[in-house]
Formats: sequence, structure tokens, C-alpha cells
Amino acid sequence: MLAIKYTIFETKWGYFGLASIENALIRTVLPLTSREKAKNHLLKNISAADYDRHLFSRLQKQIIAYFEGNYVNFTNIPLMLTGFSKFGTSILTACRDITFGQTISYRQLASKAGHPDAARPTGSVVAQNPIPLIIPCHRVLRSDGSMGGFSAPCGITLKKRLLTLEKQTT
Repeated sequence: MLAIKYTIFETKWGYFGLASIENALIRTVLPLTSREKAKNHLLKNISAADYDRHLFSRLQKQIIAYFEGNYVNFTNIPLMLTGFSKFGTSILTACRDITFGQTISYRQLASKAGHPDAARPTGSVVAQNPIPLIIPCHRVLRSDGSMGGFSAPCGITLKKRLLTLEKQTT
């Protein structure tokens, strides 16, 4: 069995977490108010993980810069999406390519992934995104432009903050 490594680090918005297997990111947790909350959320349902302060050190710097209001492109980060169907993987892969500061609808995302009639199932997949921010699910809105859902801690409030930050940066 491959060892899971994780790190928790501080950003301007709170404590952010990363978890990986080998050199691929498997999970992130968006900023929370304490290191312990971030760790508990990040490692939920993971039985064993080793702390590594230097894990994805370049990415840590990029994430810190993002929350300070800088443009960051996360598309080159190696990811491992396990437990998703071919459909789910295609949706999350297409979501990853949404440009910084832009938004698209669930229907547009479904079409982009090659499933034009699958807006609702697309929403279900996006809600299960294990790697928020790196896979920017916060950039997906309802067709009418409303927020839709956001399954990360702090929900819609955090989604709005992320979108506002990106609009101010671009």
C-alpha cells in the first residue's frame, strides 16, 4: 500500500491542507480557522498519513500567493483521482481547465466534458471534488448565474469570496 503524506500550512485566509500519494495530489482542504480543523477535514476517512512539512512546497507558495490576491495557475499540478467513474473523471478534468477569474455553468461544464445532457449529474460530481481550488469547482455556477451549491466548509459564503478574489485579481 502506498503511503499517504499530508501537510497543513497557513494562508491569509486560514489553514490549508494538502494530501498526496507518491507525487500526486489526492485531496485538499480549503482554509479553515485552525490547524486541527484543517487536519481533521483533510484526513477524514484516511486511516494513516505521515506529516511532511515540505510536501508540494512550490504549490504551498502558490496557494499562499493565491489567497494574497495573486494570479495563480494550478493546471500543472499532478493529481490522482481515485474512486470516480469515467464520467466523473471527465467532469473533474474539464473543471480543472476553467480559467482563473472565469465562471461557467454546470451545463457548459458537462458539454465541455463531452456530456451535453448531463448538467445534474455534473453537479453531483463537482460536489464530490476532493481537490478544491486546484480543481476550481468554485467557478461553476447555475445556468441563471446563481451560485448553486458548494460542499466545502463555509459553503456558498466561501465560494463567493473565492470568486470575488479572482475578479479583483484579473
